[in-house]
Amino acid sequence: MINLIRKPLKNREKSMTTERHRSTVRDLRRDNRSALLWALFFRQPCTRQELSDATGLSAASVSTAVRELIGEGIVTEAGPMESDGGRPRVLLRMNPGYGRVIGIDVGETRVSAEMFDLTMARLARADHLLNPRKHGVDLVVDRIASCLDLLLDDAGSEPATLIGVGIGVPGAIERDRNGQVLVHAQPYGWDAVPLERLLRDRLGHGPGLLIDNGAKAMGQAELWFGAERENSRARTSRASRPTVVCLVGSGVGASIVADDRAVAAEWGHTIILADGRPCRCGSRGCLEAYVGAEAILERYGLPVPDDDEEAALTALITASSARADEIREETATFLGIGIANLINLLNPDRVIIGGWAGLLLAERLMPTIREAARRHSLRNKFSGTTIERGTLGLDAVALGAATLPIERFFSGKT
Repeated sequence: MINLIRKPLKNREKSMTTERHRSTVRDLRRDNRSALLWALFFRQPCTRQELSDATGLSAASVSTAVRELIGEGIVTEAGPMESDGGRPRVLLRMNPGYGRVIGIDVGETRVSAEMFDLTMARLARADHLLNPRKHGVDLVVDRIASCLDLLLDDAGSEPATLIGVGIGVPGAIERDRNGQVLVHAQPYGWDAVPLERLLRDRLGHGPGLLIDNGAKAMGQAELWFGAERENSRARTSRASRPTVVCLVGSGVGASIVADDRAVAAEWGHTIILADGRPCRCGSRGCLEAYVGAEAILERYGLPVPDDDEEAALTALITASSARADEIREETATFLGIGIANLINLLNPDRVIIGGWAGLLLAERLMPTIREAARRHSLRNKFSGTTIERGTLGLDAVALGAATLPIERFFSGKT
């Protein structure tokens, strides 16, 4: 009896050892492939030797992985590198014809979507305006689906070419016990909305959908493509200090960028005035109740023509009247106080102001914003922090959302 049991156990142990070895080899190849894709994406065009230097992989490992990537059409040769002598080296780059990614920004005034190739060159853009007071789930799902159709038509692409679709939304994201994505956007009236399932019901089988917080997507765009990319390379002793990216639109949010990752933060619902103005979240005195575009216009006291908050805020910022001056000064002061709270709490290296309303406010009112932040910050912390206007423009959230499927693709996940 003992002998009959022992032999199968030995065979099973041998089988498990073999499987572990195979798994380890597969994992190693996947990790090497991922490291090369990341290095090439941010350094392209570059040579095999430069990839070896950047990743620490041997020349043989790089050669093998690159050969596979070229065979799959993901990487392509971009011609010879100029040489002063000796054997010319061949430059490599991501193949722009391999596939497409889409990034979608679900904002409060519009749904914006952009299509990119694998080098992140923009191929098409679609835009649907939203009434800032109407964000029904069915309406938003319809706008997202319409944007996808428009992008595919404009770019002349088939759904099969899509690597994935990233979607930045307001509010908090969680997964239930079944892995289903749920969106909590209290100002929208969304409570545990299964947005991914609703979109899949509408779109059918198709590209992978990746949904995350819009402010976090903006932070990732800043990390990949903005000044934060160069800043993270240059930092040495300050490497542990984060960058905070502020998203100011109809609502207010932020992301904290540290250790090469972005994390969403509900900055807009921090309290800056006890028992202050009512906020859409149900609380009172939130930062959003003073510096969100909807709140600014409410304080100004004039109706918004055709529910166009963007045009109305632009008119307010440029208006010449005592009341407009008062609202602008007050708004810049409250925004500066909100930034001071970030500085005192997080000791960031940089604070970047973005979002359509944030870009507008920062362009016109930055001196007042900085002065208010200075007055309400600890001196030593403020002196080490820069406050800047975002450089990625109005499409930062869509751009950041498009990095979600790229990130997943490079990591070898499906």
